[in-house]
Amino acid sequence: MARLVPYIFSEDARSQAQFYVDALGGELLSVMTFGDVPGTPEALKEKIMHLHLVAGGITILMSDSPSRQIVRGNGTALSLLFDTPEEAHAAFDKLSAGGNVQDPLKQQFWGALFGVLQDKYGVEWQVSTEQQQQQQQQQQG
Repeated sequence: MARLVPYIFSEDARSQAQFYVDALGGELLSVMTFGDVPGTPEALKEKIMHLHLVAGGITILMSDSPSRQIVRGNGTALSLLFDTPEEAHAAFDKLSAGGNVQDPLKQQFWGALFGVLQDKYGVEWQVSTEQQQQQQQQQQG
């Protein structure tokens, strides 16, 4: 069975990873710089070649992108599904710091909290809770 693991290319992977750890709770598990590769030019030695973190229980891999420009796009969003409204609000507030709220986190007609933001690094996040009907059915069943 496969697992989907986000891999984020960044202009500053170290800062961006720490932002996610602070916003969602978690830890940096490993960091490898381009300086670990023989023959790397001095200017690139501190850039992140591969970073592994867990934030909010989610494995995320990251790298700086020294050879290609990062273009912020709209083709992908990371969706966080929380068990409680309190968890959803806390993550939404922290991730949106310095970013842009596109749709505030609020109760939706389908019975869940849902909101969309772009964080200060240009990553789009959808934050939501389970639908209330599903929660009630699970509690009854």
